[in-house]
Amino acid sequence: MVSPISAGGGFTRTGIGTIVDMSSLEVEVDVSENFINRVSAQQPATITLNAYPDWSIPARVIAIIPTADRAKATVKVRVGFDAGDPRILPEMGARVAFHDSNESRGAAPASAVAQQPVLVPKESVQANGDTGVVFVVADGGVERRTVRLGAQSAAGQVVLAGLTVGHAARARRPRAR
Repeated sequence: MVSPISAGGGFTRTGIGTIVDMSSLEVEVDVSENFINRVSAQQPATITLNAYPDWSIPARVIAIIPTADRAKATVKVRVGFDAGDPRILPEMGARVAFHDSNESRGAAPASAVAQQPVLVPKESVQANGDTGVVFVVADGGVERRTVRLGAQSAAGQVVLAGLTVGHAARARRPRAR
């Protein structure tokens, strides 16, 4: 970044221009202390950009920053893209899903879809720690499914396992009559 001396001479965001190495883009994500034991260096992950919600980008954990944020009870994790793409821009919003190291993300098309994280409305999940229950409309009836949960955000609850993409839109919380 180049900045004028009148701006204090230090690193400021009011610079004249910015130079970005697009091949070095990465995502910094806050992981809850409760789940940091499940994350390791070089672990496979999937990044989904808010601008392209249907595009799952293969990625890997670069590093776990060895400092916790006491106020948020989180640990920062750096995740790098496996391959660059011109659609990936600095400062874009992103979600990260971590995969088990022994999972093969590209084994078969059907298993790749089944392993893909699914975002569902928070209200449709009965959560209990890192697992939960959802009810899915299947074969003309309602089916109870136990799911493994990921991060929760304003957009909804991430389901890491137990639902496929086609079922996510139909997940409903049971209502009393």
